[in-house]
Amino acid sequence: MPVTLKDVAELAGVSRSAVSRTFTDGASVSLKTRAKVERAAAHLGYSPNALASSLTTGRTKLIGLISNNFHNPIFLEVFDLFTRGLQERGLRPLLVNLSDETDPANSVRMLRQYSVDGVIVASSTLPPSFAEAFKEAGMPVVHSFGRYSTSPNVHVVGIDNVACGRMAAGALLERGYRRVAFLGGPETATSTQDRALGFVSALRAHPDIELSVSYATAYSFDAGRVEMTRQLMEAPAEAYFCGDDILSIGALSAIEEVGLSVPEDVGLIGLNDMEMAGWQNIDLTTIRQPVADIIEASIDLVVGTIERPERNPETRLFLCRVIERGTLRPVSLRTVAV
Repeated sequence: MPVTLKDVAELAGVSRSAVSRTFTDGASVSLKTRAKVERAAAHLGYSPNALASSLTTGRTKLIGLISNNFHNPIFLEVFDLFTRGLQERGLRPLLVNLSDETDPANSVRMLRQYSVDGVIVASSTLPPSFAEAFKEAGMPVVHSFGRYSTSPNVHVVGIDNVACGRMAAGALLERGYRRVAFLGGPETATSTQDRALGFVSALRAHPDIELSVSYATAYSFDAGRVEMTRQLMEAPAEAYFCGDDILSIGALSAIEEVGLSVPEDVGLIGLNDMEMAGWQNIDLTTIRQPVADIIEASIDLVVGTIERPERNPETRLFLCRVIERGTLRPVSLRTVAV
């Protein structure tokens, strides 16, 4: 038979309510009573029932963790950091796989049924309105990797994708590329739109630069490979800002399959700096997004909002930087001087 709260109370010589308070965060219990209860619980092998505890505290300690791109390996890193970070705080993630779904209604309904304490929308492609639906349903919510706004309706943690687009343009210009291209993810994705905007706007000041823009159907290896194959059948650019590491790796595969070399024939720069980008056979030059910092801040905000629901929404942005590897030609002294 499983050990019960009553068994612990009898062995410790205290009331059942004292045992309950011992295992309830923030409840008042004396040090002497706590020590007796913990000794008895350890002796009996007792663990408090989380579901029963939620009836007392009104908190389930469940955090809905929502994403919509399980085809991108970066999310293995994202989920690893999120789940460990939440568990370290005594919270448990309830993972929601949206796949291609963009209507929040089903997710709102499901997370209500589980009485989650808060919600984290981990997506760079969903519009702000998606996360806002959870706030309207009365749930504390944070949009991780969300679209930058100076006056957000919900907490947003991420990067300035427009600035990253400008950063990629600068990296190609300083290496002397004159025929450049943006190869983005889905055209409807907010991250794609903002990265393209920054890239294109930075190059408008250079009328001698030949620029083209194209989009893959998804942030995936296959989509990047297919779109780059199409580019190679026409007139490929000298260098591409692929807007995402996994697109870049798909593009790299397509380039090498037709017998061309990177960066000798075609240059590539990605965005994210996921673990795979640094593998020796890939060696991708990319823009590092500080994923761990974004996730830590997201967890801080959702916990803080659970404790103080009336707090105003805020945006927390983290700086990115170019990581030099082997898929762009090096910066020449002549180019810098120009």
